[in-house]
Amino acid sequence: MALPINIEELIHGRTVEWERLEFKQGWNPEDVMHTMCAFANDLHNWGGGYIIVGIEENNGQPVLPPEGIGQDQLDRIQGEIIGLANKIQPNYFPIVQPCDFQEKHILVLWCPAGDNRPYTAITTLGNGGQRQPYVRIGSRSIIARGENLRKLQELTARIPFDDRVNNQATIQDFDLSLIQAHLHEVKSSLYEESKTMSFENLCRAMLIAKGANEDIRPVNVGLLFFCKQPERFFQRAWIELVWHKDNSGQNFTETYFKGPVQKHLRDALSFIKTNIIQETVIKHKDKAESDRFYNYPYDAIEEALSNAVYHKSYELGSPIEVQIFPDKITILSHPGPVAPVDAVVLSTQRQIIARVYRNRRIGDFLKELHLTEGRGTGFPTIYDAMANNGSPKPVFETDETTYVLVTLPIRKGTDSNGASNGVKYLTFITLDEVMAFSNGASNGAGNGAKDAIAIIEEAIHERVFEILEILVNKQKRAELFAAMHLSNQTKNREKYLDPLIKIGWVKKEYESDTHPDQKYMTTESGKRILNLIKS
Repeated sequence: MALPINIEELIHGRTVEWERLEFKQGWNPEDVMHTMCAFANDLHNWGGGYIIVGIEENNGQPVLPPEGIGQDQLDRIQGEIIGLANKIQPNYFPIVQPCDFQEKHILVLWCPAGDNRPYTAITTLGNGGQRQPYVRIGSRSIIARGENLRKLQELTARIPFDDRVNNQATIQDFDLSLIQAHLHEVKSSLYEESKTMSFENLCRAMLIAKGANEDIRPVNVGLLFFCKQPERFFQRAWIELVWHKDNSGQNFTETYFKGPVQKHLRDALSFIKTNIIQETVIKHKDKAESDRFYNYPYDAIEEALSNAVYHKSYELGSPIEVQIFPDKITILSHPGPVAPVDAVVLSTQRQIIARVYRNRRIGDFLKELHLTEGRGTGFPTIYDAMANNGSPKPVFETDETTYVLVTLPIRKGTDSNGASNGVKYLTFITLDEVMAFSNGASNGAGNGAKDAIAIIEEAIHERVFEILEILVNKQKRAELFAAMHLSNQTKNREKYLDPLIKIGWVKKEYESDTHPDQKYMTTESGKRILNLIKS
Protein backbone atom coordinates (compact mmCIF):
# COMPACT_ATOMS: atom_id res chain seq x y z
CA MET A 1 0.00 0.00 0.00
CA ALA A 2 1.30 3.49 -0.88
CA LEU A 3 2.21 6.01 1.80
CA PRO A 4 0.31 9.31 2.09
CA ILE A 5 3.48 11.33 1.50
CA ASN A 6 5.69 12.30 -1.42
CA ILE A 7 8.63 9.84 -1.37
CA GLU A 8 11.06 12.11 -3.22
CA GLU A 9 10.48 15.03 -0.86
CA LEU A 10 10.75 12.63 2.07
CA ILE A 11 14.16 11.34 0.97
CA HIS A 12 15.46 14.87 0.46
CA GLY A 13 14.31 15.88 3.95
CA ARG A 14 11.93 18.59 2.72
CA THR A 15 8.89 17.50 4.73
CA VAL A 16 10.43 15.51 7.60
CA GLU A 17 13.34 16.47 9.85
CA TRP A 18 16.56 14.52 9.34
CA GLU A 19 16.39 13.07 12.87
CA ARG A 20 13.25 11.23 11.78
CA LEU A 21 14.92 9.57 8.79
CA GLU A 22 17.23 6.56 8.82
CA PHE A 23 18.85 5.33 5.62
CA LYS A 24 20.09 1.75 5.19
CA GLN A 25 22.21 0.75 2.19
CA GLY A 26 21.41 -2.91 2.80
CA TRP A 27 19.06 -4.99 4.91
CA ASN A 28 20.17 -5.12 8.58
CA PRO A 29 17.21 -6.62 10.50
CA GLU A 30 18.62 -6.06 14.00
CA ASP A 31 19.28 -2.34 13.43
CA VAL A 32 15.91 -1.93 11.73
CA MET A 33 14.12 -3.56 14.70
CA HIS A 34 15.83 -1.21 17.17
CA THR A 35 14.96 1.84 15.08
CA MET A 36 11.34 0.69 14.69
CA CYS A 37 11.14 0.42 18.50
CA ALA A 38 12.71 3.88 18.94
CA PHE A 39 10.32 5.54 16.49
CA ALA A 40 7.37 3.78 18.17
CA ASN A 41 8.42 5.17 21.56
CA ASP A 42 8.64 8.69 20.04
CA LEU A 43 10.33 10.16 23.09
CA HIS A 44 9.96 13.77 21.91
CA ASN A 45 6.49 13.50 20.31
CA TRP A 46 7.98 14.18 16.88
CA GLY A 47 5.60 11.73 15.22
CA GLY A 48 7.76 8.66 14.73
CA GLY A 49 9.93 8.37 11.63
CA TYR A 50 10.89 6.60 8.42
CA ILE A 51 13.42 3.90 7.56
CA ILE A 52 14.55 3.84 3.92
CA VAL A 53 16.25 0.61 2.84
CA GLY A 54 18.37 0.70 -0.31
CA ILE A 55 19.98 4.13 0.15
CA GLU A 56 23.38 4.61 1.79
CA GLU A 57 23.78 7.19 4.57
CA ASN A 58 26.65 9.63 5.07
CA ASN A 59 26.47 11.77 8.23
CA GLY A 60 22.70 11.47 8.26
CA GLN A 61 22.30 12.46 4.59
CA PRO A 62 21.29 10.14 1.72
CA VAL A 63 23.96 9.17 -0.78
CA LEU A 64 22.41 9.42 -4.25
CA PRO A 65 21.89 7.85 -6.69
CA PRO A 66 20.70 4.96 -4.53
CA GLU A 67 22.28 1.52 -4.41
CA GLY A 68 18.82 0.00 -4.33
CA ILE A 69 17.87 -3.55 -3.40
CA GLY A 70 17.19 -6.50 -5.65
CA GLN A 71 13.60 -7.04 -6.73
CA ASP A 72 13.88 -10.64 -5.56
CA GLN A 73 14.64 -9.37 -2.04
CA LEU A 74 11.53 -7.21 -1.62
CA ASP A 75 9.09 -9.97 -0.67
CA ARG A 76 11.60 -11.65 1.66
CA ILE A 77 12.39 -8.40 3.49
CA GLN A 78 8.70 -7.54 3.90
CA GLY A 79 8.12 -10.95 5.42
CA GLU A 80 11.02 -10.42 7.82
CA ILE A 81 9.58 -7.06 8.86
CA ILE A 82 6.45 -8.83 10.14
CA GLY A 83 8.67 -11.17 12.18
CA LEU A 84 10.63 -8.20 13.60
CA ALA A 85 7.40 -6.42 14.52
CA ASN A 86 6.38 -9.45 16.58
CA LYS A 87 9.65 -9.20 18.51
CA ILE A 88 8.66 -5.71 19.70
CA GLN A 89 6.42 -5.58 22.76
CA PRO A 90 3.66 -4.53 22.70
CA ASN A 91 3.35 -5.67 19.09
CA TYR A 92 4.01 -2.86 16.66
CA PHE A 93 3.64 -2.88 12.89
CA PRO A 94 5.04 -0.20 10.56
CA ILE A 95 3.49 0.60 7.19
CA VAL A 96 5.70 -0.59 4.33
CA GLN A 97 5.88 0.65 0.73
CA PRO A 98 8.25 -0.79 -1.89
CA CYS A 99 8.81 1.76 -4.62
CA ASP A 100 11.08 2.77 -7.48
CA PHE A 101 13.34 5.75 -6.89
CA GLN A 102 15.79 6.95 -9.52
CA GLU A 103 15.40 3.64 -11.39
CA LYS A 104 16.22 1.55 -8.29
CA HIS A 105 14.04 -0.51 -5.97
CA ILE A 106 13.89 0.79 -2.40
CA LEU A 107 11.75 -0.02 0.63
CA VAL A 108 10.21 2.69 2.82
CA LEU A 109 9.01 1.84 6.34
CA TRP A 110 6.73 4.40 7.95
CA CYS A 111 7.04 3.95 11.72
CA PRO A 112 4.44 6.24 13.33
CA ALA A 113 4.43 6.94 17.06
CA GLY A 114 2.76 4.11 18.95
CA ASP A 115 -0.26 4.33 21.23
CA ASN A 116 1.06 1.94 23.89
CA ARG A 117 4.40 3.29 25.05
CA PRO A 118 6.86 2.17 26.25
CA TYR A 119 7.87 -0.36 23.59
CA THR A 120 10.79 -2.75 24.02
CA ALA A 121 12.86 -4.84 21.63
CA ILE A 122 15.48 -7.53 22.18
CA THR A 123 19.07 -6.29 22.04
CA THR A 124 20.20 -9.00 19.61
CA LEU A 125 18.57 -11.52 17.30
CA GLY A 126 21.18 -14.04 18.45
CA ASN A 127 21.34 -15.89 21.72
CA GLY A 128 21.30 -13.99 25.02
CA GLY A 129 19.30 -11.00 23.87
CA GLN A 130 17.84 -8.75 26.58
CA ARG A 131 14.58 -6.83 26.20
CA GLN A 132 15.22 -3.05 26.32
CA PRO A 133 13.34 0.15 25.43
CA TYR A 134 14.95 2.06 22.53
CA VAL A 135 14.61 5.78 21.87
CA ARG A 136 15.75 8.18 19.19
CA ILE A 137 18.47 10.66 20.18
CA GLY A 138 19.56 12.79 17.25
CA SER A 139 20.02 10.41 14.33
CA ARG A 140 20.77 7.35 16.50
CA SER A 141 18.58 4.69 18.12
CA ILE A 142 19.86 3.87 21.61
CA ILE A 143 18.69 2.06 24.75
CA ALA A 144 16.79 4.42 27.06
CA ARG A 145 18.62 4.82 30.35
CA GLY A 146 18.65 7.35 33.18
CA GLU A 147 16.78 10.56 32.37
CA ASN A 148 15.66 9.28 28.95
CA LEU A 149 14.14 6.19 30.58
CA ARG A 150 12.35 8.32 33.16
CA LYS A 151 10.87 10.53 30.42
CA LEU A 152 9.78 7.51 28.43
CA GLN A 153 8.05 6.00 31.46
CA GLU A 154 6.17 9.27 31.96
CA LEU A 155 4.76 8.87 28.44
CA THR A 156 3.13 5.52 29.24
CA ALA A 157 -0.16 5.34 27.34
CA ARG A 158 -0.09 9.13 26.91
CA ILE A 159 -1.30 9.94 23.40
CA PRO A 160 -1.08 13.56 22.14
CA PHE A 161 -4.50 15.10 21.62
CA ASP A 162 -4.21 15.38 17.84
CA ASP A 163 -3.50 11.63 17.58
CA ARG A 164 -6.35 10.47 19.85
CA VAL A 165 -9.50 8.71 18.69
CA ASN A 166 -12.58 10.95 18.75
CA ASN A 167 -15.54 8.91 19.93
CA GLN A 168 -18.00 11.74 19.20
CA ALA A 169 -17.50 11.37 15.45
CA THR A 170 -17.52 8.68 12.76
CA ILE A 171 -15.45 8.34 9.62
CA GLN A 172 -18.51 9.56 7.70
CA ASP A 173 -17.64 12.99 9.09
CA PHE A 174 -14.57 12.92 6.83
CA ASP A 175 -14.89 14.38 3.35
CA LEU A 176 -13.36 12.15 0.65
CA SER A 177 -12.72 15.10 -1.66
CA LEU A 178 -10.61 16.82 1.02
CA ILE A 179 -8.54 13.66 1.57
CA GLN A 180 -7.96 13.16 -2.14
CA ALA A 181 -7.16 16.84 -2.67
CA HIS A 182 -4.47 16.57 0.02
CA LEU A 183 -2.95 13.43 -1.52
CA HIS A 184 -2.98 15.03 -4.96
CA GLU A 185 -1.35 18.22 -3.67
CA VAL A 186 1.49 16.41 -1.91
CA LYS A 187 1.89 14.13 -4.97
CA SER A 188 1.42 10.93 -3.01
CA SER A 189 1.10 7.71 -4.98
CA LEU A 190 -1.75 6.86 -2.57
CA TYR A 191 -3.89 9.31 -4.55
CA GLU A 192 -4.40 6.88 -7.45
CA GLU A 193 -5.03 3.96 -5.08
CA SER A 194 -7.64 6.04 -3.21
CA LYS A 195 -9.90 5.92 -6.27
CA THR A 196 -10.42 2.17 -5.96
CA MET A 197 -9.82 1.24 -2.30
CA SER A 198 -12.50 1.21 0.38
CA PHE A 199 -13.00 4.37 2.39
CA GLU A 200 -12.16 2.56 5.64
CA ASN A 201 -8.86 1.31 4.23
CA LEU A 202 -8.02 4.77 2.92
CA CYS A 203 -8.59 6.28 6.38
CA ARG A 204 -6.39 3.58 7.94
CA ALA A 205 -3.67 4.17 5.34
CA MET A 206 -3.71 7.87 6.23
CA LEU A 207 -3.62 6.98 9.95
CA ILE A 208 -6.61 9.26 10.47
CA ALA A 209 -8.82 6.48 11.84
CA LYS A 210 -8.27 3.68 14.34
CA GLY A 211 -10.14 0.82 15.95
CA ALA A 212 -11.72 -2.48 15.08
CA ASN A 213 -13.50 -2.86 11.75
CA GLU A 214 -16.90 -2.87 13.42
CA ASP A 215 -16.19 0.41 15.26
CA ILE A 216 -13.54 2.34 13.34
CA ARG A 217 -13.34 5.93 14.63
CA PRO A 218 -11.69 9.16 13.40
CA VAL A 219 -8.51 10.53 14.92
CA ASN A 220 -8.64 14.20 15.93
CA VAL A 221 -6.06 15.31 13.36
CA GLY A 222 -8.18 13.77 10.63
CA LEU A 223 -11.24 15.74 11.71
CA LEU A 224 -9.20 18.96 11.85
CA PHE A 225 -7.92 18.55 8.27
CA PHE A 226 -10.54 16.48 6.46
CA CYS A 227 -13.89 17.47 7.99
CA LYS A 228 -15.60 20.46 6.40
CA GLN A 229 -16.76 21.79 9.80
CA PRO A 230 -14.19 20.77 12.43
CA GLU A 231 -15.68 23.36 14.81
CA ARG A 232 -18.48 20.84 15.38
CA PHE A 233 -15.99 18.79 17.39
CA PHE A 234 -13.43 21.39 18.51
CA GLN A 235 -14.82 24.55 20.06
CA ARG A 236 -13.76 27.74 18.24
CA ALA A 237 -11.17 25.95 16.10
CA TRP A 238 -10.77 28.89 13.74
CA ILE A 239 -8.88 32.16 13.20
CA GLU A 240 -10.44 35.47 14.22
CA LEU A 241 -9.04 38.57 12.51
CA VAL A 242 -9.73 42.11 13.74
CA TRP A 243 -8.65 44.95 11.46
CA HIS A 244 -8.35 48.29 13.29
CA LYS A 245 -8.55 51.13 10.76
CA ASP A 246 -7.26 53.66 13.32
CA ASN A 247 -6.34 53.91 17.00
CA SER A 248 -9.78 54.95 18.20
CA GLY A 249 -10.85 51.44 19.16
CA GLN A 250 -14.18 52.08 17.42
CA ASN A 251 -13.37 51.78 13.72
CA PHE A 252 -12.65 48.10 13.04
CA THR A 253 -13.91 45.08 11.15
CA GLU A 254 -13.95 41.42 12.22
CA THR A 255 -13.56 38.38 10.00
CA TYR A 256 -13.72 34.73 11.04
CA PHE A 257 -11.89 32.09 9.00
CA LYS A 258 -13.39 28.64 9.50
CA GLY A 259 -13.23 25.18 7.97
CA PRO A 260 -10.43 22.60 7.85
CA VAL A 261 -7.14 23.75 9.35
CA GLN A 262 -5.31 24.09 6.04
CA LYS A 263 -8.25 26.03 4.55
CA HIS A 264 -8.77 28.55 7.33
CA LEU A 265 -5.01 29.13 7.55
CA ARG A 266 -4.70 29.73 3.82
CA ASP A 267 -7.83 31.91 3.74
CA ALA A 268 -6.50 34.12 6.55
CA LEU A 269 -3.11 34.44 4.85
CA SER A 270 -4.77 35.27 1.53
CA PHE A 271 -6.89 37.97 3.18
CA ILE A 272 -3.81 39.56 4.77
CA LYS A 273 -1.82 39.36 1.55
CA THR A 274 -4.62 40.96 -0.47
CA ASN A 275 -5.85 43.61 1.96
CA ILE A 276 -2.99 44.45 4.31
CA ILE A 277 0.39 43.84 2.72
CA GLN A 278 1.54 46.69 0.54
CA GLU A 279 4.73 47.06 -1.44
CA THR A 280 6.60 50.35 -1.53
CA VAL A 281 8.86 51.16 -4.46
CA ILE A 282 11.33 54.05 -4.29
CA LYS A 283 12.42 55.13 -7.75
CA HIS A 284 15.76 56.91 -7.93
CA LYS A 285 16.66 59.39 -10.63
CA ASP A 286 20.35 58.49 -10.63
CA LYS A 287 20.05 54.68 -10.99
CA ALA A 288 17.88 52.16 -12.77
CA GLU A 289 17.24 49.92 -9.75
CA SER A 290 14.39 50.79 -7.41
CA ASP A 291 14.31 50.08 -3.68
CA ARG A 292 11.45 47.73 -2.77
CA PHE A 293 10.06 46.86 0.64
CA TYR A 294 6.75 46.03 2.33
CA ASN A 295 4.84 47.30 5.31
CA TYR A 296 5.02 43.68 6.54
CA PRO A 297 7.00 40.83 4.94
CA TYR A 298 4.61 38.05 3.96
CA ASP A 299 7.06 35.28 4.92
CA ALA A 300 7.14 36.50 8.53
CA ILE A 301 3.34 36.62 8.79
CA GLU A 302 2.96 33.21 7.13
CA GLU A 303 5.41 31.54 9.49
CA ALA A 304 4.07 33.26 12.64
CA LEU A 305 0.45 32.38 11.85
CA SER A 306 1.32 28.83 10.75
CA ASN A 307 3.24 28.34 14.00
CA ALA A 308 0.18 29.48 15.95
CA VAL A 309 -1.97 26.91 14.10
CA TYR A 310 0.68 24.24 14.67
CA HIS A 311 1.26 24.81 18.39
CA LYS A 312 -2.13 25.86 19.80
CA SER A 313 -4.11 23.43 21.91
CA TYR A 314 -7.27 22.20 20.22
CA GLU A 315 -8.55 20.94 23.55
CA LEU A 316 -9.12 24.57 24.59
CA GLY A 317 -12.03 26.57 23.22
CA SER A 318 -9.82 29.49 22.25
CA PRO A 319 -9.38 30.68 18.66
CA ILE A 320 -6.22 32.15 17.19
CA GLU A 321 -6.61 35.93 17.28
CA VAL A 322 -4.99 38.17 14.68
CA GLN A 323 -5.18 41.92 15.33
CA ILE A 324 -4.07 44.40 12.69
CA PHE A 325 -3.31 47.86 14.06
CA PRO A 326 -2.02 50.92 12.19
CA ASP A 327 1.50 50.21 13.47
CA LYS A 328 1.69 46.43 14.06
CA ILE A 329 0.18 42.98 13.64
CA THR A 330 -0.30 40.74 16.67
CA ILE A 331 -0.99 36.99 16.66
CA LEU A 332 -2.31 35.45 19.88
CA SER A 333 -2.63 31.71 20.51
CA HIS A 334 -3.32 29.54 23.54
CA PRO A 335 -1.84 28.07 25.69
CA GLY A 336 1.80 28.90 26.48
CA PRO A 337 4.77 27.06 24.95
CA VAL A 338 5.73 23.51 25.89
CA ALA A 339 8.58 23.27 28.41
CA PRO A 340 11.50 23.90 28.46
CA VAL A 341 10.61 26.93 26.32
CA ASP A 342 9.76 29.81 28.66
CA ALA A 343 9.41 33.59 28.50
CA VAL A 344 13.19 34.17 28.58
CA VAL A 345 13.93 31.63 25.86
CA LEU A 346 11.06 32.92 23.70
CA SER A 347 12.13 36.56 23.94
CA THR A 348 15.92 36.19 23.72
CA GLN A 349 16.79 33.24 21.50
CA ARG A 350 16.71 33.58 17.75
CA GLN A 351 16.47 29.84 17.18
CA ILE A 352 14.37 27.65 19.45
CA ILE A 353 14.45 23.87 19.30
CA ALA A 354 11.86 22.37 21.59
CA ARG A 355 12.38 18.86 22.92
CA VAL A 356 8.67 17.99 22.95
CA TYR A 357 5.89 18.96 20.55
CA ARG A 358 2.21 19.45 21.34
CA ASN A 359 0.76 18.46 17.94
CA ARG A 360 3.01 15.98 16.18
CA ARG A 361 0.48 14.98 13.50
CA ILE A 362 -0.74 18.52 12.77
CA GLY A 363 2.86 19.55 12.25
CA ASP A 364 3.44 16.71 9.79
CA PHE A 365 0.43 17.64 7.67
CA LEU A 366 1.40 21.34 7.63
CA LYS A 367 4.97 20.51 6.62
CA GLU A 368 3.77 18.20 3.84
CA LEU A 369 1.69 21.13 2.53
CA HIS A 370 4.69 23.49 2.94
CA LEU A 371 2.65 25.67 5.28
CA THR A 372 5.27 25.65 8.03
CA GLU A 373 9.01 25.12 8.33
CA GLY A 374 10.78 22.10 9.75
CA ARG A 375 11.59 21.76 13.42
CA GLY A 376 13.52 24.70 14.85
CA THR A 377 13.62 26.79 11.65
CA GLY A 378 10.45 28.86 12.05
CA PHE A 379 11.90 31.53 14.31
CA PRO A 380 14.93 32.25 12.08
CA THR A 381 12.54 32.57 9.13
CA ILE A 382 10.56 35.27 10.95
CA TYR A 383 13.66 37.13 12.13
CA ASP A 384 15.31 36.99 8.68
CA ALA A 385 12.19 38.11 6.84
CA MET A 386 11.78 41.13 9.12
CA ALA A 387 15.47 42.05 8.88
CA ASN A 388 15.64 41.66 5.09
CA ASN A 389 12.63 43.96 4.75
CA GLY A 390 14.19 46.61 6.98
CA SER A 391 11.48 46.06 9.60
CA PRO A 392 11.96 46.18 13.39
CA LYS A 393 12.58 42.89 15.16
CA PRO A 394 9.57 40.72 15.99
CA VAL A 395 8.53 40.49 19.64
CA PHE A 396 7.58 37.20 21.31
CA GLU A 397 5.78 37.21 24.67
CA THR A 398 4.26 34.58 26.98
CA ASP A 399 3.21 34.12 30.58
CA GLU A 400 4.45 30.51 30.10
CA THR A 401 1.01 29.09 30.90
CA THR A 402 -1.93 30.60 29.03
CA TYR A 403 -0.75 32.37 25.85
CA VAL A 404 1.90 33.15 23.25
CA LEU A 405 1.77 36.60 21.63
CA VAL A 406 3.77 37.46 18.51
CA THR A 407 4.06 41.14 17.50
CA LEU A 408 5.28 42.15 14.04
CA PRO A 409 5.90 45.93 13.98
CA ILE A 410 5.23 47.82 10.78
CA ARG A 411 8.19 48.98 8.71
CA LYS A 412 8.92 52.64 9.16
CA GLY A 413 7.62 54.79 6.32
CA THR A 414 4.73 52.49 5.39
CA ASP A 415 1.13 52.07 6.49
CA SER A 416 -1.34 49.26 7.16
CA ASN A 417 -4.53 51.01 6.13
CA GLY A 418 -4.93 48.65 3.22
CA ALA A 419 -3.50 48.25 -0.24
CA SER A 420 -5.46 49.85 -3.05
CA ASN A 421 -3.38 48.35 -5.84
CA GLY A 422 -0.80 46.66 -3.63
CA VAL A 423 2.05 49.07 -4.51
CA LYS A 424 2.99 52.58 -3.41
CA TYR A 425 5.54 54.65 -5.32
CA LEU A 426 7.77 57.17 -3.57
CA THR A 427 8.88 59.82 -6.03
CA PHE A 428 10.79 62.00 -3.55
CA ILE A 429 14.48 61.22 -3.86
CA THR A 430 16.20 63.54 -1.40
CA LEU A 431 15.37 65.71 1.57
CA ASP A 432 16.08 68.75 -0.63
CA GLU A 433 13.16 67.80 -2.86
CA VAL A 434 10.88 67.40 0.13
CA MET A 435 11.96 70.82 1.37
CA ALA A 436 11.36 72.29 -2.08
CA PHE A 437 7.81 71.02 -1.95
CA SER A 438 7.34 72.46 1.54
CA ASN A 439 8.36 75.84 0.15
CA GLY A 440 5.62 75.72 -2.44
CA ALA A 441 7.34 74.00 -5.38
CA SER A 442 5.68 70.91 -6.86
CA ASN A 443 8.86 69.65 -8.50
CA GLY A 444 9.28 65.94 -7.86
CA ALA A 445 6.12 65.58 -5.84
CA GLY A 446 4.08 63.46 -8.25
CA ASN A 447 1.33 61.18 -6.99
CA GLY A 448 3.54 59.71 -4.27
CA ALA A 449 4.00 62.94 -2.32
CA LYS A 450 2.05 61.59 0.64
CA ASP A 451 4.89 59.14 1.28
CA ALA A 452 7.46 61.83 1.98
CA ILE A 453 7.36 60.71 5.60
CA ALA A 454 9.69 57.82 4.72
CA ILE A 455 12.44 60.22 3.63
CA ILE A 456 11.71 62.73 6.39
CA GLU A 457 12.00 60.18 9.17
CA GLU A 458 15.20 58.73 7.74
CA ALA A 459 16.87 62.12 7.23
CA ILE A 460 15.64 63.97 10.34
CA HIS A 461 13.95 61.82 13.00
CA GLU A 462 10.87 59.67 13.48
CA ARG A 463 8.77 62.23 15.40
CA VAL A 464 8.57 65.06 12.84
CA PHE A 465 4.92 64.43 12.05
CA GLU A 466 3.99 64.31 15.75
CA ILE A 467 5.71 67.65 16.52
CA LEU A 468 4.21 69.43 13.51
CA GLU A 469 0.74 68.25 14.48
CA ILE A 470 1.10 69.33 18.13
CA LEU A 471 2.50 72.74 17.22
CA VAL A 472 -0.35 73.64 14.86
CA ASN A 473 -1.53 75.28 18.08
CA LYS A 474 1.24 77.29 19.76
CA GLN A 475 2.87 75.49 22.68
CA LYS A 476 5.60 76.15 25.19
CA ARG A 477 8.53 73.74 24.99
CA ALA A 478 7.56 72.10 28.29
CA GLU A 479 4.01 71.57 26.98
CA LEU A 480 5.31 70.10 23.73
CA PHE A 481 7.61 67.60 25.42
CA ALA A 482 4.94 66.68 27.96
CA ALA A 483 2.60 65.80 25.07
CA MET A 484 5.41 63.71 23.57
CA HIS A 485 6.08 62.04 26.94
CA LEU A 486 9.64 63.43 26.98
CA SER A 487 11.51 65.34 29.66
CA ASN A 488 12.06 69.06 29.07
CA GLN A 489 15.83 68.77 28.66
CA THR A 490 18.36 70.41 26.36
CA LYS A 491 19.26 67.10 24.71
CA ASN A 492 15.63 66.57 23.64
CA ARG A 493 15.41 70.12 22.32
CA GLU A 494 18.58 69.61 20.27
CA LYS A 495 17.43 66.23 18.94
CA TYR A 496 13.78 66.89 18.16
CA LEU A 497 12.98 70.62 18.02
CA ASP A 498 16.10 72.43 16.75
CA PRO A 499 16.30 70.51 13.40
CA LEU A 500 12.75 71.58 12.53
CA ILE A 501 13.48 75.18 13.41
CA LYS A 502 16.61 75.06 11.23
CA ILE A 503 14.66 73.60 8.27
CA GLY A 504 11.91 76.19 8.73
CA TRP A 505 9.00 73.93 9.55
CA VAL A 506 8.76 75.26 13.14
CA LYS A 507 9.37 78.81 14.35
CA LYS A 508 9.70 80.59 17.69
CA GLU A 509 7.31 83.32 18.78
CA TYR A 510 10.17 85.36 20.30
CA GLU A 511 13.74 85.72 19.11
CA SER A 512 15.29 85.06 22.51
CA ASP A 513 15.45 81.41 23.59
CA THR A 514 15.20 82.50 27.22
CA HIS A 515 12.05 84.57 26.85
CA PRO A 516 9.73 83.51 29.72
CA ASP A 517 6.70 83.31 27.39
CA GLN A 518 8.50 81.61 24.51
CA LYS A 519 6.24 79.40 22.40
CA TYR A 520 6.72 77.34 19.26
CA MET A 521 4.43 76.89 16.25
CA THR A 522 4.25 75.07 12.91
CA THR A 523 5.09 77.32 9.93
CA GLU A 524 3.26 77.40 6.60
CA SER A 525 6.01 75.18 5.15
CA GLY A 526 5.52 72.79 8.03
CA LYS A 527 1.78 72.76 7.42
CA ARG A 528 2.35 71.88 3.75
CA ILE A 529 4.43 68.88 4.86
CA LEU A 530 1.80 68.00 7.46
CA ASN A 531 -0.95 68.06 4.83
CA LEU A 532 1.24 66.09 2.45
CA ILE A 533 1.82 63.34 5.01
CA LYS A 534 -1.86 63.21 5.99
CA SER A 535 -3.09 63.07 2.38
